[in-house]
Amino acid sequence: MSNTRKTVMAGLTPGQKKNRRQVANWLYLVVSLLLVSLLVGGITRLTDSGLSITEWKPLVGIIPPIGEAQWLEEFAKYQQIAQYKHLKYGMTPGEYKFIFWWEWGHRLLTRIVLVIFTALPLMFFWITGKLERQVKWRLLGTLALGGLQGGVGWWMVSSGVGDSDLLYVSSYRLALHLILACLLIVSGLTLARRLESCQTPPASHGAHVFAGWLIFLILVQIYLGALVAGIRAGSDFNTWPLMNEAWIPAGLFDLQPWWHNFFENTMTVQFVHRSFAWFLIVITAVHAFWLQRRFPGTAHVFRAMLLLVLMLLQAMIGVATLLLAVPLNWGVFHQGFALVVLCYAVIHWVSCKGTLPVPSESKH
Repeated sequence: MSNTRKTVMAGLTPGQKKNRRQVANWLYLVVSLLLVSLLVGGITRLTDSGLSITEWKPLVGIIPPIGEAQWLEEFAKYQQIAQYKHLKYGMTPGEYKFIFWWEWGHRLLTRIVLVIFTALPLMFFWITGKLERQVKWRLLGTLALGGLQGGVGWWMVSSGVGDSDLLYVSSYRLALHLILACLLIVSGLTLARRLESCQTPPASHGAHVFAGWLIFLILVQIYLGALVAGIRAGSDFNTWPLMNEAWIPAGLFDLQPWWHNFFENTMTVQFVHRSFAWFLIVITAVHAFWLQRRFPGTAHVFRAMLLLVLMLLQAMIGVATLLLAVPLNWGVFHQGFALVVLCYAVIHWVSCKGTLPVPSESKH
């Protein structure tokens, strides 16, 4: 263990170490539930369930329809929106119940995570004095981000209900909703890992900055993937490695103004997502081999190489998902494995950075 790490661990009392371990375990639980919620959200999107509940009722919305009359009332509200009129016309009440339960389950799960598994335990740890001052404000910021995420979720759904002529939720809002959820995972996992005592010394400043940029690039790629999902771009151009029988297909900038192509042209959106994936793999390889030169034989190199392998596996899953025209199981698998890559990149970055410093109130 390095002198820095020894200093950090020696400065903590047994009680502080125990508190850190308890808070870290709680955060791991929250992150795990957030990952489950994201997967449920992915299934909700792929089954076209996201607009099945046309109102936002944070409290009474927890209770699903009871009795046939209430079910028919909810169904009647859904029949007023554009998605039903143009895509789901003639749907039976039984089919409506299927999509309703996915959206209701997603909303319920996010409320449970935010209130029961996040806000209440935070109050407990705060009141019992188990939180260091530097941890308190980070957790409050994460909780505020969770509240914002819930608001953005309804803002996203509202884009496709009422008098809107959209058949699905806004792809812009969908992408923002997903990125905020990913930031919650990054925030919680980062703090949990930093509260633990790492078994290897931290790497250099340059190494952990490089690893941090990888997280940013992965988030960019997830954002691009959300744009693909939002406009159903994965259902077109289902060939690889050529796209529309060309390496650089014609029609990438057919829309005007030109920047609309990056958000609304299915060809351009998918092309950018494909291309950025290979750019990300190259940058990850550069990072891994750079660490091999600077820290040969260390756990940092092993983690970077494993991250590269995960990137390649994710690319293969993405290609298979594309070739199969995004069936439900492969679409969820592709999204889920992207979260695995993101989480492991966070673990790698924190390991390069090191344990959270000893709180100033403990230094004498």
